[in-house]
This record gives sequence, C-alpha cells and structure tokens, in this order.
Amino acid sequence: MSGLKGVGLLLLWGSACLGLPGLARGALVISGDHEALQETRGAAKSLQKRSTNEAMVEVFSVRVDCTVTSRFAHTVMTSKALNKANASQEIFFEVDLPKTAFIANFTMEIDGQTYVGAVKEKEKAKKQYEKAVSSGQTAGLVKASGRKMEKFSVSVNIAAKSNVTFILTYEELLQRKKGQYEILTRIKPKQPVQEFQIVTNIYEPKGISYVDAHATFLSNELLPLVVKTITDNKAHISFSPTMEEQRKCSDCDGTIIDGDFVITYDVNRAKSLWDIQIVNGYFVHFFAPPDLPRVPKNVVFVIDRSGSMSGGKMAQTREAMLAILKDLHEEDHFALIQFDNRIESWRNSLTKATKENVSEGMAYVKKIRDNGSTNINDALLRAVNMLLEDRKEKKLPERSIDMIILLTDGMPNDGESRIPNIQANVRSAIGGNMSLFCLGFGNDVDYSFLDVMSRQNKGVARRIFEGSDAVIQLQGFYEEVSSPLLLEVDLRYPENAVDSLTTNHFSQLFNGSEIVVAGRLTDNDMDNFMVEVFAQGYEEDFKVQGQASAVDWDVMYPNEEYIFGDFTERLWAYLTIQQLLQNSKTASPQENSNATAKALDMSLRYSFVTPLTSMVVTKPETEDGTDSPLIADKLTEEQRQQAERVSYRHSPVQYSRAPTPTYFVDGDPHFLIELPDRNDALCFNINDKPGTIFNLVRDPKQGILVNGQIIGDKKIPPDGKIKTYFWRFGIVHQSLGLKLEVSTQDILVLQDGKQVKLLWSDTASVKGPNVDLLLTKDRSLTVTLKDSVKFVVLLHKVWAKHPYHRDYLGFYTLDTHLLSPFVHGLLGQFYHGIDYEVSDLRPGEVPEKPDATMFVKGQELNVTRGWQRDFRRDVKNGENISCWFVHSNGTGLIDGAATDYVMSGLFKTV
Repeated sequence: MSGLKGVGLLLLWGSACLGLPGLARGALVISGDHEALQETRGAAKSLQKRSTNEAMVEVFSVRVDCTVTSRFAHTVMTSKALNKANASQEIFFEVDLPKTAFIANFTMEIDGQTYVGAVKEKEKAKKQYEKAVSSGQTAGLVKASGRKMEKFSVSVNIAAKSNVTFILTYEELLQRKKGQYEILTRIKPKQPVQEFQIVTNIYEPKGISYVDAHATFLSNELLPLVVKTITDNKAHISFSPTMEEQRKCSDCDGTIIDGDFVITYDVNRAKSLWDIQIVNGYFVHFFAPPDLPRVPKNVVFVIDRSGSMSGGKMAQTREAMLAILKDLHEEDHFALIQFDNRIESWRNSLTKATKENVSEGMAYVKKIRDNGSTNINDALLRAVNMLLEDRKEKKLPERSIDMIILLTDGMPNDGESRIPNIQANVRSAIGGNMSLFCLGFGNDVDYSFLDVMSRQNKGVARRIFEGSDAVIQLQGFYEEVSSPLLLEVDLRYPENAVDSLTTNHFSQLFNGSEIVVAGRLTDNDMDNFMVEVFAQGYEEDFKVQGQASAVDWDVMYPNEEYIFGDFTERLWAYLTIQQLLQNSKTASPQENSNATAKALDMSLRYSFVTPLTSMVVTKPETEDGTDSPLIADKLTEEQRQQAERVSYRHSPVQYSRAPTPTYFVDGDPHFLIELPDRNDALCFNINDKPGTIFNLVRDPKQGILVNGQIIGDKKIPPDGKIKTYFWRFGIVHQSLGLKLEVSTQDILVLQDGKQVKLLWSDTASVKGPNVDLLLTKDRSLTVTLKDSVKFVVLLHKVWAKHPYHRDYLGFYTLDTHLLSPFVHGLLGQFYHGIDYEVSDLRPGEVPEKPDATMFVKGQELNVTRGWQRDFRRDVKNGENISCWFVHSNGTGLIDGAATDYVMSGLFKTV
C-alpha cells in the first residue's frame, strides 16, 4: 500500500492501527448512508471513495505502555480517534501482538460509554460469533501475522462527531534465549500520527546487566529519540517522534517508521542462585546459575533428503549443517544420517569432533542430494540404536548428554507411515535415555506429529519457515541447545510451605536459557522457605540449597505507581496454563481431559484468552437495532500452520507460499511488480518493434541470464495499433552450463552438448542434476534451477484462425531472494525492493483511472491507477490486479531507458 492519501488509508501505529472499513481490507468501501460493505472491482471507485472518507477520521493519540516486572510483561495499547464526518462510519482497530502472549482485556470507550470484553469458553463464544456472521455482521478475528506475531482486528460503527478509544491489554512471560530477553513491538504507521509514544519500564530486583533498544527503521536522525534511563534495578525506555520526525520527507504523507521496535536486556547473574520473588502469597523462582562448564554432547543429525527437499531447502540445510559442524566442541561426539526411503549413515558410530573428523563430516554433508520418499521411522531408530550401542560399548563420555536432531519437511510416506506407531516406536526405543529435537521445515510438515514426539522424548519441536533466512533459523535453534550445562534438574521447596507448583523437574538446562518455577505459598513463615536444587553437572553432581527471602517492593521502588501488585500470581497462572496445554498433548485421554478442564478454569478465572477461551465484546447497537460481538481468539501453532495452508491452496502449487513480491511480464507486454507488504503494485508496458530482444534478468555473480524476444500481430488491426508480445525466452545458467530456449512452439534444453526437446502438447517432469522442469500440457513450464531461482512460463494459445493475434508467453519469477544483490534487468532490478510514495490523487483522462503523483528515485512522475491481468490462477481469463501505471515505457521507474535493455541475441549479454 502506498503512502497516498486516499490509497494508504490504513492508519497504523506502534503495533496498532485505525482506519476506515475498506482501508484495512483493500477492496472494501463504505457509503455515507450506511450501506453494507461492498467489494468493488473498479480500482478508481475504491480509491475515490477512500479519499472522500480518509480526512474524516482524525487519529490524535496512540500510546504503547509496557511494564516488565521480573520478566513478566504487561502491555497496554491505547488508541484514540475522532469521526469528523457528518455521518456515522466504521473504524477499524488492528494490533500485532506476540504469539506467546495472552490477551487479558479489550475495552472500547465511545462518547463516555464503556464496552468491556468478557472471557468465555471458546465453544460458547463461537456460537455468538457464528450467529453474528450468519446475520451478515462483522466479527473480530485473530490471525497469524508472520512468524512471531498475531493480528487482532475489530471494527466499530462510530456516530458523527464522536470519538472512540480502544484499549488492548496483553501479558506474557519473557523467555530467556541466547542470554537475553526480548520485548517486540511491531510498528507500521503508514502515515504520521499526532501523538505517538512507546514507553517501557523494566523492574528487575536482582539488577539489570544491560539494556539495548533498536528498530529496523531507525536512522541516524531518529536514534536520539530513543531515550534510555537505567539504574541498578530499573530501566526506562521511551520513543516519541513528532509528526514531522515521522515523515519520510517534508511534503510526504508516508512515514519512515515501519518495522519492529525491539528491546533486549538481561539481569545480573549473581553467585547466589536465589532469584526468587515473593508477592501476595505467590512465589516465582528463576534459575540460571552463572559460570557453569558445559556438558559434552553426543548428537546424531538425522537429515531428510527426500524429493520434497529439492532446491532451496536442501541447499539451505547443507549450508546450515556446515556452520553447525564448525561449532562443535572437540569433546563432543557426532554422527550424520541422511534418509529418504533408504537410510544412509556417514559412519557406523559416533565420531569425536576433532578438526579432522569435522572436516570429513563437512565434506560428506556437501554431497547430500535430494531423492526418494520419506522414511522417518527407520531413520530415527537407526539414530537411537547408534547412541545405545556406543553407550553400551562405552565409546562415549559417561557424563555427557545424548541427543538426536531431526530435520524434515514432509509427512512419513515410506516404511512405517502411521504417526501413532512411529511415536510409540521412537518413545520405546529411546526409553527416556536421550533427547529428541525435531525441526519441521516448511509448511507441508505435520508439526503436531513432531511436537508430540519431541515432548515425549525430553525435547522440543520448532518450525523452520521457508525463506532466505532459513539457514539463520536452523543455526539459531542449534545455538539454543548446543551447550548443555546441567542434566536432570530438580528444584525442591518445602512440602508444607507450597502447593500448586508448576513443573519443577527439567531434563536439561542450556547455556543462555533459564528455568522458571512458580507456586502458591501455604505458610507465610519465610524462615522455613528452604530451596534445594539437584542436577547432574559436567564432572560431578550439582547440589545447592539456600534460604529464600521476600523483596520489599515499596522499599526497592519507592514512589513508583506499581502497575500490578499481583504479578507473581498472574505469572504463576500464565505458566501453569501454558504447561497444562503442553502436557495435555502427550497425556492419556483421562489426563488430557483433566488438564484441559483445569487450564480452562484458570483461563476463565484470570481472564486470559488462551486456545480454550475467547474474549467477547458486544458492540453498541447499530441503526437497525442489531449488535455484533467482537471475538478475540488464541491460535495454536497447528492452527497457524493450517491457516497458512488454506491460504496457500488458493494459489497454484508451483508458487512460493511466503507473501513475497511477484514479478512478471505478460500480455502485450505488461510488466508488473506486485508488492504484498504494501498491498500495492506497480506496472508499465514496453513497446518496440517486433523482433526486439530485451534483457529481463541478469545476475553476473550467479551467471544467470534471461532474455525475451517480442513478436507482433499477424497484420495491422483496424485500430491501427499493432500489439507485441513475448514469444521466445532464452534462459542461461553459465556455471551449470545450461541453456533453455522456450518458445510458443516447443522447449529446447541444451547442456553438455546434449539437447532435449519438449512439446507443449506434452505433460512431463524432467529431473536433472542441475535443473528440474515441470511441463503442464498447453499451460505452463516451471524451471527450477538448482539452489537458485525458479521461473514459470505460461503459454497463451490463441485461436489459430484469429485474423490478428498470435500465441504468446508470460514470464513469472519466484524465489527471487536467492539471487545476488547484483541482479538487474527489466524485472531483475526490482527483486530487492523499490521505494516510492504516491500523493495528489486527481481525475484522469478516463473516469475509472485516476491520476496521481509518484515520487520515486528522486523523480516526480505522473502515474495512473489502472489494472493488469495476472494469469497465474486462470491462464485463460486472468485476474485483474490494481496497480500504478508508469507511462512512456516505464521512464523514471526503470533504470535508464528501455533501449538500454535491448540485446543482440537470445543468449547475449550485450
């Protein structure tokens, strides 16, 4: 979505946004006489309606207040807006919040009247929700928003000249990872906000060792606006830019603030182990002792090499494994197992991680190639047996931890494929003697299967999202579990002094993490509160004990208006609910029922929105006398993944699942750059004489080249305008020695002096060592270059006896993030983003196509709102995509002139 007034109407701030109804949904508008929301296909209608309403909503205050007390974060988002219009209208409120957080309250204040959310059992709330939806009313939803966040979105009808205040509260226990805690606030204020402020206060009685605040959008000019005040046990961080400081430029409507605002910190790790907080009859114990030697690990890496891992996944897995092997300590032992329908071990037993052995292991990893189906059962049993045999033969250090790390992207479909049987087999084989960590790569993997199997075997599962940073994700997870410090950690408290303990036994403690135990006190006599910790250390058993004592908060933090004195109780409830939900996945049916019932009871008692509950807010009555409830839910990881799958099913299977930009040229010829992050697109045409060859993509670093040749109509049409289309493409991968010539007649593949010819009348799948081809009869060709980009060519067949037009091709590029920063060409230059602003919407020559002013690459261009057709879903009719059309062969948008991209041959670079 651009920064245009009347186009970029979603008024976002901090993690929140206000906007008009169609604004949050892109193609929806609302009329002044309260008609129902309508979907419009005409881009101009939508834009003109939005521009009429946009100035009618004034956002005059947005504040994000976060208070962290002993790692428990309480965040309140408050947003105020005024309907300046002479008629009532709908206003949207959207918030991105961490997926680990529980919503605790949502309130709307409308002209002095307050509407407060009530937490109800999910099934009861669902009935209200379904009733609202069936009557055509709008209900609030929570949806996945990226990897770490969830989006809460509601709308409310506001009378003329009325104001509304939205207040959302959520809470979470911050988890220590890699030696720090993280507080994340997502900020996407598509335009400046009058009063914008983020304020965070951190209270840590043990003392704060460091605090850092940064954001993806912070420039040198904005850095001084991040104010930090730090004392021994308190930190205050604020960020409050003025409207002018938020602007990209003095006369732009867009804002420079767009991204994540992140605060990281850690507490002092004193020699004392007693970081225990006791408030109002509840205690919380944080255990992360400093300066412990790491315990050697024996790790078997089990790597899926099945066919579904082809391309980028396999390349990223190899790259990550090479980095991971480099990080092994010499006292560690490791093994490598790769599998598809066959199981192949690097060596028959684990190997000590000497420099020589690691080097040989890395050479083995470099040779792993994808092939075949997926036999997870036998691969894991091979890993378990290898560890058991080495233990039996005393090849491994007595005091060391045994672990298996499985990386897979698919469902088991070879050997034992029934999931309950695989889980039972692995659990029986491991017998509680080792930890299993499962990494699920991509969206086809059954995450629930991996999650349960990991929890059954003293491990955890983690989703690895497809994307350019998959290698970083893999390395990051390994870093979390690569340095065990203690095994079989048992934290004990006086039986007569506490009850309702959260989990107090842990299989391992890793460097940079933290164990948290909370409970309720039954005896207020603190003289009796003796704490003991037992564990297995590197060279000897670890055993400490000590006397806990309460902190007097009034003395430590005088004159502080403490935001919630019951934080230990709410922390205990949060942790208990989380653990009950986790444990229910691996429990017996009876235990599952009991755990679920208890978690539901606590969710209702503490007003937490969990996977078992929903928050319901009844909106004010509308003019027709109806009201519609707003519903806030909590997604499980499985639900998030299912939602992603459902969304993906609406796209052809060969296309990337991530919401990445799409770049294509189709039609006569229309170039389109789709930008989902902005809910917008740019487009331009290139016109030249038939026979001209243009460079579309050129990556000199990777040796990739794509040129296309245009062809004209058979003869001049009655309107005198001859159209041109791409009819032939030349694709080169120099380092692979590969050339493809794709025309409207056939496909020629040339490599190593050999030539393969495919016809569009075929349906074929060709899998080579360096390129995969998928040909769908008379429709599309998908070209997947090994470890690199993917191209899709669409065939448009025209009636053979058409008096003017000919068959032509469309060219679409996918996985462009795998290309280097040096990529260029008519399409390639846009692969790494384009920054622009649009303003001054005005009538154009055609009523349905308004004009506007675009600021791009230091130039001011006249652009027109129109649409081009995207044929990915429907190769015959296409789908209209609204875009800003740049005239004169893309002049001002593309680098240089269109003639600069003319080539002398289909495989030439000049």
